[in-house]
Amino acid sequence: MAARRAMGRQLDEEAARRQAAEAAARLSPTVSSMRRGRLFGRADPNADLLQYAEDWSRRIHLNRGIELVREAAKQPHSDPLVTVSIRSDGSVESITFVRSSGSPVLDEAIRNVIQSQAPYQPFPPGLLRFYDVVEIRRTWHFDSAIRLY
Repeated sequence: MAARRAMGRQLDEEAARRQAAEAAARLSPTVSSMRRGRLFGRADPNADLLQYAEDWSRRIHLNRGIELVREAAKQPHSDPLVTVSIRSDGSVESITFVRSSGSPVLDEAIRNVIQSQAPYQPFPPGLLRFYDVVEIRRTWHFDSAIRLY
């Protein structure tokens, strides 16, 4: 009889721990629990995702970011491949260099360009319906302007 009570208490404690963990996950979603959209090229069946990525790229192109990287881009480098994760409110979740430029100064300048433009536009309703975070991967090229491919 005592063994059954002990097992019952143990099961109750385990259930309480699970419920507490589930409640904590609902209050502060982790990176893994968020619905993520990934655009690693220029083709996707979701037109809202494509439009958001194009608008994001245009903002980088047109907002004088070249001044932040002009000197760093004069150093020998390769075109970096960068993934930017943007939350639904337009804030930047992360900046990941899939391929570095080979110049730490230029990589830091790219981070500064991305952060200086934040916050970006909040997700439109069509995008918000499917995603909490969008990851946009682009190759960065520097000449008279910043170009994202």
